[in-house]
Amino acid sequence: MNKLQDNLLTTLKSCLCPPGDGVYTVNTAKERKQKLQKTIFPGAENVDTAWKQSLETLPESDNAVMLGIASDCGGGILRGASWGPLFLRATLHEQGSRLNYFDMGDVRVNPHLLHDKYLNDPTISNCRNAFYQDDSAKYPVSPLSLTELVAEDFYAAYPNKGLFGIGGDHSISYPLTKAYLKAKQQQGKKVAIIHFDAHTDLLVERLGIDLCFGSWCTHILKYLHNPAHLIQIGIRSSGKPKSHWEGEFGVTQHWAKEVQELGVEQIISTILRQLDNDNIDELYVSFDIDAIDSSFVSATGTPEPDGLTPDEAMDILKALAAKYPITGADMMEIAPFTDTSGEGITSSQQTLAVGADLSAFLLTKMSEN
Repeated sequence: MNKLQDNLLTTLKSCLCPPGDGVYTVNTAKERKQKLQKTIFPGAENVDTAWKQSLETLPESDNAVMLGIASDCGGGILRGASWGPLFLRATLHEQGSRLNYFDMGDVRVNPHLLHDKYLNDPTISNCRNAFYQDDSAKYPVSPLSLTELVAEDFYAAYPNKGLFGIGGDHSISYPLTKAYLKAKQQQGKKVAIIHFDAHTDLLVERLGIDLCFGSWCTHILKYLHNPAHLIQIGIRSSGKPKSHWEGEFGVTQHWAKEVQELGVEQIISTILRQLDNDNIDELYVSFDIDAIDSSFVSATGTPEPDGLTPDEAMDILKALAAKYPITGADMMEIAPFTDTSGEGITSSQQTLAVGADLSAFLLTKMSEN
């Protein structure tokens, strides 16, 4: 390992925990966590030891690297997306798909915190003592801050690998995409963010908080070569028209009703033409599961009707991946215990199945790159 890789390894062992352990609980879902960890680390007597040993093999791993961020503190409607990383991982393994990716583990989440900039010094000191047994430790303590540190160190050490983040609420995409965009700038790459969502996430702030599930897109625009390279697909729940968002922020939007009225092939053609005209090199896909119609995915914090079908979303992803390398991605807002459909466990399983299919495709394409 070189110096940057050694630095990353130290950061990972301090700031992450084994896959599934990102949600801080005592007994809740204990059996599910143990089942997942036995699948990932078969025969291991001590999961923490086996996980840390696995981190040593990161240099030889596939290009797609999974990172769980089990935080829903940046949400604000129905909570529960903190369980997304555990349940989505389990679904991927239960499907038996032969996927090539490296599971780096989970960010250590304090469920009461969002970003260190919102904390005073005594709180940071107390949390560092709880996390690191050292109130003067150099590491941050909040999910967004920890994710940004890990992602920045990751891309510095492995510029040719890509992170696949599992959330968590959509605020998590802020540090993931920020670190990604800064790394690609240094590499001289021109990239676009393909953002699937029912909502624009283009608030400047929400109730005084500038980094949350409804505002993260606003704050990554400055890291793009052009704000039009934030391409949003599936929008349908907004108090303002498309013309406002495109005119005010300069982003590109393809609302769900356009997909329905024009057909998915025409939308694909329009997106590909833009990417070609703008000489885009690589893509990052940020996927909020509520981009999919609520009849397919109701286990999420803000389910919305009249959305994309899973097939439409997959058709778009396949067409993009056929032309451009997908070098970073995330899957957000799957909340397995939060289901407003009234169908209970069946609907939750359906949401996870859709999320797993899309995630498996993204992981596969990232590994190929």
